[in-house]
Amino acid sequence: MTSEPSQPAAAPVLLDLSEGVATITLNRPEAMNSLDVATKVLLRETVQQVAEDPRVRCVVLTGTGRAFCTGQDLKEHVQILNSSSSEQLFRTVDEHYNPIVSTLASMPKPVLAAVNGVAAGAGASLAFACDLRVVADTAGFNLAFANVALSCDTGASWTLQRLVGKAKALDLLYFPRTVPAAEALDLGLATQVVPAAELTDTVADLAARLAAGPTVALGSIRQSVAYAAGHSFEESLALESTMMQRTGATHDHESAVAAFVAKQKPVFEGR
Repeated sequence: MTSEPSQPAAAPVLLDLSEGVATITLNRPEAMNSLDVATKVLLRETVQQVAEDPRVRCVVLTGTGRAFCTGQDLKEHVQILNSSSSEQLFRTVDEHYNPIVSTLASMPKPVLAAVNGVAAGAGASLAFACDLRVVADTAGFNLAFANVALSCDTGASWTLQRLVGKAKALDLLYFPRTVPAAEALDLGLATQVVPAAELTDTVADLAARLAAGPTVALGSIRQSVAYAAGHSFEESLALESTMMQRTGATHDHESAVAAFVAKQKPVFEGR
């Protein structure tokens, strides 16, 4: 499959589709990839697009320049706050952040965050909603909400405590600071830390492996783990049964079993 960019280079969100991997790149380096309204709208549309595209078998979220994403664009925020239409500030969670992170967290295919620089506020929350976070050794996380007298959003109340535990989540939210990559790895915020120069290649290798995998099975595993985080053991077993029936009926399962019997390496088609 050839590379398929779908946005002009000047767009605040770029999309590239190649070999089953959809790479979504936040592209406002001059603003540390902060999220103004135009960026949030395009990011929402782009995330929904890749979630629904059967050609996409793995998604990568990353940023350009020195930052992954520093969350809400506070310059625009102040302008709106001082305008006659300030009520739109309180709609952005329901109109933008919640749909973006819900789609990112629930799509039935693997999602990776390539954290190239600081991930702050909603930017950190977006990274936490991904399955794996490969972090450059020069990057870090900052739960900056309290610094501007706001509650947490974009799913941080749910994801953060599942990554680091309730007490540490509250500590990071109450006392915002930049958590460097090495500490982020120790805490569980990062899945892997690599030299900044190796980030692109490392993520490309991981994404290629996932995109070549049994997509229905990987998506079912993703959904099962997320479901079990908020349901009883018995309810989780019931969903596991449903997912086993779903994946057992796939072409990939049939061909993988045949390959095993023939002592061959399976080739998955994502169906």
